Amino acid sequence: MRKPKRSKIRKALFLILSVFTVLVLTAGITLVYCYTLSNQIEKRFSARKWSIPSKVYSDTLLLYPGQQFQKAAILDKLVRLGYHQVSHIPKNKGEYTHDKKTLTVYLHDLKTPERYRRSFIAQLAFKNNEILSIKNYSDGTPIGLLELEPEEIMLFFGAERERRQLISINQVPEHVIHAVLSAEDSHFFSHRGMDYRGILRAFFVNLRHAGIKQGGSTITQQLIKNYFLTPEKSYTRKFKEICMSVTMEVMYDKNEILEVYLNEIYLGQKGSSAVSGIGEASVFYFDKPVSDLSVAEAAAIAGLIKGPNRYSPYKNAEQCKIRRNQVLQAMYQNKWIDKKQLHSSMMAPVAPAGYQAYGKKAPYFMDYLTEQLKTLYSADDLSSLGLAVYTTLDTEVQKAAETALEKGLSRLEALNPKLKKSISESRLQGVVIVMQPQTGNILAMVGGRDYNVSQFNRAAHARRQPGSAFKPFVYAASLDQYTPASLLSNIPKTYDIDGTVWEPKNFSEFPEEYVRMRTALAQSLNIATVDLAMHVGLDKILETSTAFGFSTFKTIYPSIALGSMPVIPLELARAYCPFAANGILPFPLSLKEVADEENKLLQRRHMQITRAISPEKAFLINSMLQSVVNEGTAVSLKHMGISYPVCGKTGTTNDNRDAWFIGFTPDILALVWVGFDNGQSIASSGSRAALPIWAELISQLPQYVSRSSFAMPPGVIKKVICAKTGMLAVKNACPEPIEEFFLSNHAPTEFCSEHQTQNLFKQVIDELKDIFNP
Repeated sequence: MRKPKRSKIRKALFLILSVFTVLVLTAGITLVYCYTLSNQIEKRFSARKWSIPSKVYSDTLLLYPGQQFQKAAILDKLVRLGYHQVSHIPKNKGEYTHDKKTLTVYLHDLKTPERYRRSFIAQLAFKNNEILSIKNYSDGTPIGLLELEPEEIMLFFGAERERRQLISINQVPEHVIHAVLSAEDSHFFSHRGMDYRGILRAFFVNLRHAGIKQGGSTITQQLIKNYFLTPEKSYTRKFKEICMSVTMEVMYDKNEILEVYLNEIYLGQKGSSAVSGIGEASVFYFDKPVSDLSVAEAAAIAGLIKGPNRYSPYKNAEQCKIRRNQVLQAMYQNKWIDKKQLHSSMMAPVAPAGYQAYGKKAPYFMDYLTEQLKTLYSADDLSSLGLAVYTTLDTEVQKAAETALEKGLSRLEALNPKLKKSISESRLQGVVIVMQPQTGNILAMVGGRDYNVSQFNRAAHARRQPGSAFKPFVYAASLDQYTPASLLSNIPKTYDIDGTVWEPKNFSEFPEEYVRMRTALAQSLNIATVDLAMHVGLDKILETSTAFGFSTFKTIYPSIALGSMPVIPLELARAYCPFAANGILPFPLSLKEVADEENKLLQRRHMQITRAISPEKAFLINSMLQSVVNEGTAVSLKHMGISYPVCGKTGTTNDNRDAWFIGFTPDILALVWVGFDNGQSIASSGSRAALPIWAELISQLPQYVSRSSFAMPPGVIKKVICAKTGMLAVKNACPEPIEEFFLSNHAPTEFCSEHQTQNLFKQVIDELKDIFNP
């Protein structure tokens, strides 16, 4: 009878040993597995944890007393910068209020590389779209120059398309941490990766509701799930999640884990990009850094973790408030806020700051900038290093350029319905480029009518004949031999070009056989210009063109004088800069500075200049280009609201395929081109097609035009000449004496021979009359 008893004991011992062996083996395998996982965790944590998209910013906006600036434009700028209007004097950063005469704004901090300005309340006074004064609202101190922060215009996203502002745990206030823990894992600092109380609670809740109503995941588990694992649901993945969570808790401090979680968690959507991390969310929802969040705002953001889109204050403020109050109740139950804080926070309204949906602004400019950036950084670096890229773009000018171009092209189509095309890709196109002539800074670039239809950047890559817009460079080449008063032949001639006879003709009839150089340029006379070019020499014109930055000319013919060689619009705009900048040719700048994610300077693009022409010669060309506007082919500009000094030149090519106008003041230069991509005629000239767009653009930018004239430099003198002969005028003899500018070493010395002789004859006749008629 004892035998069966021993057998049972042996079986029990065997079972126990087997179970123990299995447990030991399982534990061993699990430990080995956890060790393997620890290598994965360490590798990921030691490397860059996130791809932070680089942000591209516009230039800052400068405001000063006496500046012509519409208040409405400044208000529009503030909205784009994330400011919001209040009905009282602003109390928080990012608020503004205004009435008919004043604008009071609580400025954001200004942070750019090597520059920092603390926020303060500024008050601007206006009268008739002029800034009368700017002062510090708090103490009344006058402010001579106010700088508004740059505007975000694009992000270089990676495949994830995530927006994220990294924060350290030290930047996060206690009440924000408590809000997150109350919402997601109140026992975070007491468990070791698995909250068994939470799991049991979730089990009984789910049992009571006969379904899965509540999860038991800790913050560590959520981080593992989001950061390391795929979204699939399986027992294998769950086992891996548990193992990794426990392993992570052994390897890292709680604060390290919480910091990564707060930077990783998905908290909403801004357009097509994800809002990730509490640092980005605090700015997106409440326009403030995480350190400035109130208890109510912290609870609202923490409540989003459960369902970012369902509880978004932008999409459903009521649901957001309900969820926020649940988090506040949990904070109170955990004794992290008192009853007074609970009550005041629950009564606080849900008031998100508002935002502009992300969209690629100034797309042609951005494509041009990207070409420059990719010579410095790889695409992977741009989408992951969190760089801050500061540009020359002025969003006010860009907006005005885009509007003026579309209005101008639509006007042309309305005047001539044949220009209107049903196929989007075949529509009438245009280019607008706006630059600072002294620095080369590109303020605006529009490379086509509709970026969604055509991404080809005509401003930077098209090659079009400039027509008469090239003539100023022919005249610039001649100034060693000729003066603005020199007489040019307007008599038709033929030229032999490689065995082909070519005879230039004027665009419109001009009967005089000889004309002063100023008149020839003002009236854009083809015959006189070609004659001048042939006397100056084509080699000299090629040399001058190279000095002005043209890169497309290899071999040239007489027809170059009329702009027959194709140019890139940006090169043409740049080539005009020396006329406005005392002869200095700047390199076109789109990029100013690049900083890392801590705003430390990495790159700075300095102005690059060469001398294209002397200041004296540049002034003479300016003076003649002003005649183009005053009495020449651009005289219609005067009837378009432009009453201040402007220098400019129209351009029209054969069969009206291209229409140009380049105009400038001492402050700003703008180029406009209109045409079809396929070279079809637009049946209009530069003065009719391009010039009105230029006028529309400049009329929207009074703050950028000082209305001053170009100062006459040393080495230039003014003389009174005879309008007919170009020689020094004889007093009381020449019927049309006019003032003209000359290089001081190249001014006329002889008096008008034609009217001097007539004057002498008249004096003799008068004396004879006196003798015979006493």
